[in-house]
Amino acid sequence: MELTFEAIAEDSPGPKWRALFDRFWPAYERWFLSDGDHARPRYLSSLRALREHMPELVPTYERLVELAGNTDLIAPSYLIRCSQAVWSDDAPFLARNYDYNPQLYEGVILKTAWNGRAVISMNDCMWGVLDGINEDGLAVSLSFGGRRVVGTGFGVPLVLRYVLEFCTTTDEATSVLERVPVHMSYNVTVLDGAGKFVTAYLRPDQPPVVSAVPYAANHQEEIEWVQHAKATRTLARERFLYRQLRGGARGPEDMIESFLRPPLYSSAFASGYGTLYTAIYRPGPRAAEYRWPGATWHFAFDDFAEGTRKIALGAPAANAPSAVAPHA
Repeated sequence: MELTFEAIAEDSPGPKWRALFDRFWPAYERWFLSDGDHARPRYLSSLRALREHMPELVPTYERLVELAGNTDLIAPSYLIRCSQAVWSDDAPFLARNYDYNPQLYEGVILKTAWNGRAVISMNDCMWGVLDGINEDGLAVSLSFGGRRVVGTGFGVPLVLRYVLEFCTTTDEATSVLERVPVHMSYNVTVLDGAGKFVTAYLRPDQPPVVSAVPYAANHQEEIEWVQHAKATRTLARERFLYRQLRGGARGPEDMIESFLRPPLYSSAFASGYGTLYTAIYRPGPRAAEYRWPGATWHFAFDDFAEGTRKIALGAPAANAPSAVAPHA
């Protein structure tokens, strides 16, 4: 199976973003209307919510709605299997695997400056952020929190967009994550240019829990959704990350390479949880890097080359050493 990744740079929303909308909107519209014409929030209710919780993002939202043809529809919501960790020794970085169904994934790396601050991010729902870094060295990533509770709030990728657009430090990002409501449970890991990191457990029915934990998988303080936890091996992955950060990894490169091997790397694409990419965000040099078994793509704010790459998805490279998975 092949997946095409595309790198696009456009400082202000314009024809390149409109082309993305034209490409992806038919599928999003079918999903959006799948539960009925009025089952999801529309333009005015979304605008009111943005004005209340993330008012600085309103001009961007209105510009994108205008580019999209002033449609009354918006989007998202999903379950994912992901792993993420902060290497906090010399030259800290945030590394993460994004595991998801390749047929439901955009594959767009987007460099923008929509609100004056440059951002490099993996795109979602055409303006959300799965993970990324801004020009101040603030890096973020998300993973599903392993809870089935659904409430009233924003899709987390939009919150991450807001964080990268308007925050410069982990403390500022934490303030946003603590006050903006989310509609499902997610784990967000944050690292800034000073090396400060947190992981925030966000949930729609309880206050968020923020702590200086440098890793996350797909559960929060306790396992609540047992079936999902077993299917995604979230405990095994969390324990593996803990051991790697406690000395199991021989160095930063070994830590990164472990994301390309089991138990972190998954080739279970038929189950919708295969690893689509590994992202590494380096606050020091303000750089982003995406890896697959046998392939790497580098980006920086002053060196961002647009283009496309076809990546063969599947099992890790045959000659890669296997990591030993801890017992679940």
